[in-house]
Amino acid sequence: MQPRTNDFLTGSADRTSGLEAKLPALRVQDLSFYYGSQKAVEGISMDIYQGQVTAIIGPSGCGKSTFIKSLNRISELETRVRLEGKVEFFGQDIYHPRVNINRLRRQIGMVFQKPNPFPMSIYDNVAYGVRIFSRPSRSRLDETVESALRGAALWDEVKDNLGKSALGLSGGQQQRLCIARALAVKPRVLLMDEPCSALDPIATMKIEELIDSLRQELTIVIVTHNMQQASRVSNYTAFFSTDESRIGHLVEFGPTSQIFMTPTHPRTKDYIEGRFG
Repeated sequence: MQPRTNDFLTGSADRTSGLEAKLPALRVQDLSFYYGSQKAVEGISMDIYQGQVTAIIGPSGCGKSTFIKSLNRISELETRVRLEGKVEFFGQDIYHPRVNINRLRRQIGMVFQKPNPFPMSIYDNVAYGVRIFSRPSRSRLDETVESALRGAALWDEVKDNLGKSALGLSGGQQQRLCIARALAVKPRVLLMDEPCSALDPIATMKIEELIDSLRQELTIVIVTHNMQQASRVSNYTAFFSTDESRIGHLVEFGPTSQIFMTPTHPRTKDYIEGRFG
C-alpha cells in the first residue's frame, strides 16, 4: 500500500484529500543551503510537478547535487548543514522539527552517481528497506522483490541468481539494482544524481528507458551533465549556474522544449549552445 503523504510528520493527523492532486510533489521556496557557514546555493524557488521528470542541468560546481540532496535531507548524513527558505512535499514542510527523516526518505528515494549495492545478495539488497519498515511474510517479500526488479527492468537478468552477491553484477546492472532497492519501499518521488555518469552507452540507454517507464508511477528529478539526456528524458528543466561568488542559483526553469529551443535568459542560451560549462 502506498504510504500516506504525511506519514513522515510524527504525530500528524492524516489530511490527505483531493487537494493533493493539485499540489506539486515538491515546492521549493526561496531556498538557500549552507554546508557549515559556507553558502552553496541561494534563493531557489521552483515547483516539481507530479508524474513528471524534471532535469537539473548546469556547469560543475553550480549546486545541482546540493539542491537535489536537500529534497530528502540526505546531506545531513554527510556534514553539518543549514537551510533558509522552505521545501514542501505535498504541502508539508520536510524540515519541520517533528519530521521522521527515515520515513521521509522512504517516500523520497534517491539513486546516486556511483552504484552502491550492499555487500549481500541481490535479493537482500532489494528487500533491505522493506524489512526496515515492515515485517512482511516471505511470500509477500518475494512478490515485492520481484515487482521492484521488474520495475527496474532487471528481473529477467537476475531471477535465477537472486542468492548471488550483488557485487558480481555489471555497473549498469548494479545501478538498476539500486533503483529496484529504492522502488521496493514504494516512494512517491525518486531523486537521481547523475545516475548514468559511470555507465557505458548501452547501460545508459537502459536507464533512460527505465526513467521513461517509471514516469507513469513516480515523480522523478534527475541531475545530469548530459544535455542530450536531459532533452530526451525530461518534461521540465532547471538550469543552475554560479557567478563570481561561486554560489549556485537557479537561472531559468520551464518546459524542456522551451529551455532548449527558446530560452529566455542569455546565460541559459550560452550554456545550451556550449559557450561555457
